[in-house]
Amino acid sequence: MAQVVSATPPRDFGVYIHVPFCAVRCGYCDFNTYAPGEVEGATRESYVEAALGEMALARVVMAGDDRAASTVFFGGGTPTMLDPSALIALLEGVHTTWGLAPGAEISTEANPDSVSAESLAALASAGFTRVSFGMQSAVGHVLATLERTHNPENVAKAVAWAKQAGLAVSLDLIYGTPGESLADWNASLDAVIALEPDHVSAYALVIEPATKMGAQLRRGDVEPVDLDTQADMYEAADARLEAAGYSWYEVSNWARVPDQACRHNLAYWRSQDWWGIGPGAHSYLGPSIGAEGKEKTEGMEKVAERWWNVKHPRAYAARIGAGESPTQEREPLTAQDLALESVMLRIRLAEGIPRDAVRADKTGQIAALIGDGILDGRVALAGRLQLTLRGRLLADAAVRALT
Repeated sequence: MAQVVSATPPRDFGVYIHVPFCAVRCGYCDFNTYAPGEVEGATRESYVEAALGEMALARVVMAGDDRAASTVFFGGGTPTMLDPSALIALLEGVHTTWGLAPGAEISTEANPDSVSAESLAALASAGFTRVSFGMQSAVGHVLATLERTHNPENVAKAVAWAKQAGLAVSLDLIYGTPGESLADWNASLDAVIALEPDHVSAYALVIEPATKMGAQLRRGDVEPVDLDTQADMYEAADARLEAAGYSWYEVSNWARVPDQACRHNLAYWRSQDWWGIGPGAHSYLGPSIGAEGKEKTEGMEKVAERWWNVKHPRAYAARIGAGESPTQEREPLTAQDLALESVMLRIRLAEGIPRDAVRADKTGQIAALIGDGILDGRVALAGRLQLTLRGRLLADAAVRALT
């Protein structure tokens, strides 16, 4: 991989750390995660050593780029399956490799049953600022269908411990689980609002064919929630969260105040730069790549690059241990690619996109989207394209029309 030379002005830079361990594999999960017994030949200790080794590699690759990390996000998997000392060591590795910008957002995902008051206090003392709990539901039978391991009561304890430690709190929900009714979903919303988190994410369940739940669906063991009910669930979430003082800033995310929006995820949607550490982690360096990072791709100049690591922890650790790059594949991106991706990602944000971010020949499509109630006509008159509530439910259709 060529060295990266930063351009002026610098873009925001973040670090994602993928921790691939979970206590159990949930039936709906299609992420690169491994339960005990699934990672023979790779341990949590070897993972930490390898992740720190990748950071050392990144320091060489990004020589000349002096941007400090403005966000760090530990995802998974369940990062808090690692001992707090291991997470702290990884954060110290980020600090050594890139530095941390003043006021950096340092987040970790966690399951409610994977933390304690002591572990959260230790993370907060080491510089973590935010924790995102995988709550998913407050209803027992829904959690059972999702094969989540925590009791609903654990969520309140975990949130209280996090707040006592001074951490900002996000709660993640899933709607549209087989067997989940609108009443079940409203009960989960009631529970979330009562806990007063700083941030809420709500995602529609997508049953991937290769998952255990995908097999259950094919056998007829479960029945998917119909799309109209899922739409009702989304509208209920938006209405009830708004009434409780939360504002949407991305199709699936709400925050109590703008400063509590997840800055790391906003960087993804705004096509900022990040380095992904760990098995299967993706990285992206955009137009800040200097001349040494450019090449011709099918007649067009590459101005950015995306790459991703080998997925299995054992293969990842072996490559790092041998002094090799863990990269499995890379994808060069042209200015045209970036323009299309910017529309696809930023249209999901409440801020919308400037009209001139869309090709001039899309005037008819924009008019049709306004007529269908997908784009806000008044906002469009001011020169921006912004999804309506109906548009958020049909965001994919808007993307297809605008790109």
